[in-house]
Amino acid sequence: MIVLVARGTSDNAAHFGRYLLEICTGIPVSLAAPSIYTLYETEPNLKDALVIGISQSGESTDTNMVLHHARCQGALTVGITNEPRSSMVKIAEQVFLVLAGKERSVAATKTYTGQVLLLYMLAHALGACFRSEDLYRLPQWASSAIELQPEIRALSERYRFMDHAVVVGRGLNYSNAFEFALKMKETCYVVAEGFSSADFLHGPIAMIEQAFPVFLFGPFGVTWPSMKEMLERLGKLKAETLLITDASNRQATRKSTRLLQIPARIPEIFSPIPYIVPAQMLCAFLAEQKGFDPDRPRTLSKVTKTL
Repeated sequence: MIVLVARGTSDNAAHFGRYLLEICTGIPVSLAAPSIYTLYETEPNLKDALVIGISQSGESTDTNMVLHHARCQGALTVGITNEPRSSMVKIAEQVFLVLAGKERSVAATKTYTGQVLLLYMLAHALGACFRSEDLYRLPQWASSAIELQPEIRALSERYRFMDHAVVVGRGLNYSNAFEFALKMKETCYVVAEGFSSADFLHGPIAMIEQAFPVFLFGPFGVTWPSMKEMLERLGKLKAETLLITDASNRQATRKSTRLLQIPARIPEIFSPIPYIVPAQMLCAFLAEQKGFDPDRPRTLSKVTKTL
């Protein structure tokens, strides 16, 4: 059993890790609820689990508390952080450093992609079916996504007055839906919510009306049929849809109002990192369109400590 514990952007990376590890290794994965420790003062028995804390700063108080109690119980503890001199490094038995360089923006971006990459590496070490050589292609695919920058900058003007939105993903891109929505909230002050396409059909789709903005991640693979059905339903509702996909998805044309298609053919299992890059760029450009500084969101600080 594996237990992942994180907050904020790192928690979105943990959601990705849950899908990847269960899909590729068959090991059951749970997401910890730190409040069980900090507020309810209860300690689940994690003696035989692998407990992985994920934190950009390594200073998340409640994340570190879960790691500390798990290690005291005899669990194997791992810390994934970008800060080599952080508290997490002192608590965890093993430490995997993201090595992304100093994160200067309050809204973490390269930390998220770095954490996701480390989770790929961990999955490979635990017996995942993909080859290590496949991971070396991720920078190339991410660079291909960056080629969309001029298109994304021009597109951001269309959403200048947007104040609400929905982001939909599924499977391995479910975490990207949450991360995209979080970045819109943090940097653009847009009320954005992330959903899986399955959950979205169980109620939230009722709020969609003409011109309602919906952003979707649609790689060509096992999740595409449900995403395709979602786009068709949103089209009938006359929603404003923007689909992020890649060149391998030939069915994506004309399925959405707007299309951001990465000019590379990317297997679905490796789509989350290159797919989040256009979303991050759109948030940065949209913040500028709205007159905000995407690196310094109001009321936020780089390190958030919660109990």
